Amino acid sequence: MSVEYKDYYKILGVGREASKDEIAKAFKKLARKYHPDLNPGNKESEEKFKEINEAYEVLKDEQKRKMYDQLGPNWQQGQQFGGNPFGGGNPYGGGTRFTFNGQEFGGQGFDGSGFSDFFETLFGSRQGGSAGGPFSGYTSRPQRGRDIEADISITLEDAVKGGERSLTLEGGDGTKTLKVNIPAGVKDGAKLRLAGQGYDSPNGGPKGDLYLRIRFAPHSLFHVDGTDLTYEVRIAPWEAVLGAKVKVPTLDGNVELSIPAGTGSGKKMRLRGKGLGPAKSRGDLYVRVGIDAPKDLTPKQRELWEALAAEK
Repeated sequence: MSVEYKDYYKILGVGREASKDEIAKAFKKLARKYHPDLNPGNKESEEKFKEINEAYEVLKDEQKRKMYDQLGPNWQQGQQFGGNPFGGGNPYGGGTRFTFNGQEFGGQGFDGSGFSDFFETLFGSRQGGSAGGPFSGYTSRPQRGRDIEADISITLEDAVKGGERSLTLEGGDGTKTLKVNIPAGVKDGAKLRLAGQGYDSPNGGPKGDLYLRIRFAPHSLFHVDGTDLTYEVRIAPWEAVLGAKVKVPTLDGNVELSIPAGTGSGKKMRLRGKGLGPAKSRGDLYVRVGIDAPKDLTPKQRELWEALAAEK
């Protein structure tokens, strides 16, 4: 596998003669623009932020920058280096799989303080000068292993109540089960951190972390809109005209809802605090009324409806 040359100066948008202050200023500007917290769910911004972080890690360090600049006069054309002499860094083998509440999810490498294959090829992802690569004799300080990020799916009921769940990691070194605490009121897209459950360090530092991004599974009854929920209740025409009391499901159990006389189809009624979110600031449940027209009328029923229509 070839490793593509990375132009760290171009990534930060500075010249090769840029001062440390200019490099720091460029990094801060780009970091604010592409930081994952400011661009939730945007994979392109996330990858850009990783590149920016890696470029700054090299160019802010005088020794690393000097070594990087030794690539020679052909840096502008881009150079292809041979396969990574240090091999992969996945502590679980060819690919990590996650099993959560009986469902399987794929894991992916996530750049915490770890860096690309290009970086590791230049500076050595493992200590010692025999590994090969332009600067494999360079020994850097111990780095954290890369983080791992994966999505997990939970029910709306789990999102409201929270609680402890089991997560199984399957990989090249076997299978292990972790306990994951789902906070009550967790939001869709929130991240849970499991410290020390990521990749091994390339050179004796601490392991990375495992980040689990919460995703709400589709629900058979409720439509999700932020922290609010919507449910459609079906009633008979006479219930709409005369009013009625109907049972409505919520994430906390059934409740009795009064339908006022003269309610039209499509009307929404709100049940406060029956949506999603933390206990003190839960959203609402909106009950939308739908009217079911009777089918397969008997002769007597048709006669009554016709009589009613004639009264208009």
